[in-house]
Amino acid sequence: MASTQAAAPSGHSYIGPMIIIGVLFFIMGFFTWLNGPLISFVKVAFTLDDINAFLVPFAFYLSYFVLALPAGAVLKRTGMKRGMVLGLFVMAIGAALFGAFVRIRVYPGALAGLFVIGAGLSLLQTASNPYISILGPIESAAQRIGIMGICNKIAGAIAPLAFGVLVMKGIDAFLEKVTAMPTGPEREALLNDFAARVFWPYMAVAGLLVVIAVVIIFSTLPEIKPAGANSESSVGHAKGGIFSFPHLWLGVLCLFLYVGVEVMAGDAINTYGQGFGLPLQVTSHFTTYTMVAMLVGYLVGSALIPRVVSQQRYLAVSAVLGVLFALGAYVTHGYASVAFVAALGFANAMMWPAIFPLAIKGLGSHTELGSALLIMGIVGGALLPQAFVHLKQVIDFQLAFVIVIVPCYLYILYYGLRGHHVGQQAG
Repeated sequence: MASTQAAAPSGHSYIGPMIIIGVLFFIMGFFTWLNGPLISFVKVAFTLDDINAFLVPFAFYLSYFVLALPAGAVLKRTGMKRGMVLGLFVMAIGAALFGAFVRIRVYPGALAGLFVIGAGLSLLQTASNPYISILGPIESAAQRIGIMGICNKIAGAIAPLAFGVLVMKGIDAFLEKVTAMPTGPEREALLNDFAARVFWPYMAVAGLLVVIAVVIIFSTLPEIKPAGANSESSVGHAKGGIFSFPHLWLGVLCLFLYVGVEVMAGDAINTYGQGFGLPLQVTSHFTTYTMVAMLVGYLVGSALIPRVVSQQRYLAVSAVLGVLFALGAYVTHGYASVAFVAALGFANAMMWPAIFPLAIKGLGSHTELGSALLIMGIVGGALLPQAFVHLKQVIDFQLAFVIVIVPCYLYILYYGLRGHHVGQQAG
C-alpha cells in the first residue's frame, strides 16, 4: 500500500490515480442512472402508480442524507482509499439484495436493496469527490471532476440501454397482455417471470464490484491528507469550526438543489415523456439522451475550465441555460418538449464539478466533514422528484416540472455569482 501523503501528487503522477477514480465514477454513474428505467420497471413488475414507483429514487437518494455523515466519520478512520473499497463492498451487498427481493416481488425489500446501494455510493462519493478535487490545484478541480463526469455519464448513457436490452425488451406488448388478463395465478406468474429478469444481471454486477474492490486494495492508489492539500489559508481562514465556513453551507443547499434538478432531467424524463402518451418502450431510453447531453456538456466544460472561463463563472452560465431550457420544455409539447428536458443535461453537466470544489475550498482539516455534508445534499434527488410527482397529480405535469426546477436554477445562479465567496477573505 502506498504511503500516506500530506499533499496531492503532482505532474504525471495524477494519471494512475485518475484512471482508478475514473473507474469508480463509471460505477457510480451506472448505478445512479439506472433509476430512471427502474421507475418504469417497478411500475410494471409491482403494478404501482407513479407516486409509489418514484420511491425508487427516494430510497436511493435518501441513503445519502442518512449515511453521509457516518461515511465522513468512517473516512476519518480508514482514509480515502480504504473507504472507497468499503463502499464497493457495501454496494455489492445492496445489488445482491435488490436482485433477490425483486425476484420474489417484495417491493419494500427491493427498496431496502436500493438504500444499501446508495449507502455504498455515499462512501464512494464522500471519498472520491474531495480526492479528485485536491489531487491537483483546487482552481482546476472542476476540470478534473469534469473528466470524471465523462466517465460517469458514459456509464449513465450505457446503463438504460443495457437495462432496456436485458429487462425491458418487448415491455409495451407485455404490459398490454398483462393488463388484459384477469387477476389470478396466471397473471401473477407472468409478472414473476418479468421481475426475475433483473436477478442475474444484478448478481453479476455484485460479483464484479467485489472483484474491483479487491483490485483497488492492492493498487498503488496514493492516500492524500486533505489538511495538507486544501489549506484554510487559501480562503483567509485561520481557525474555527465547520460553522465558520458560510460558503460551505450555501454550497450544501446549492448541491441539494442541483442534484434535484439533475435527477428531474435524468430520471423523471421517462415519466415526463409518458405524460404526452409516448410508448413505454420509447420513454425507457430517454435517460440515455439526457446522459448524452451531459457528456457533451462535460467535454465542453472540461475544454473551457479554467483556461477560458473560471469554474464559478461557468456555473452561473450553466444556471442561465437551465432556466432557458426549462422554459423551452414548458412552451413546447411531445418530443420537442422532451428534447428540451434532455438538453438540461448539457446545462447540468458542469454544475457538480464546479459546486463541489468551490464549497470545500479552504476547509483544511474539516474537508472530510464538509464533503460529507455536501454528500448529504444529494437527498435533493429524493425530494424534488417527489415534489414533482405529487404536484403533477393536481396541476398540469409540464407546469409542475417548471415550478419545481426554475427556482433551483436561480439559486444556483446566485451561488455561482456571489454565494461561493461569502465569508472568504482570500481566493
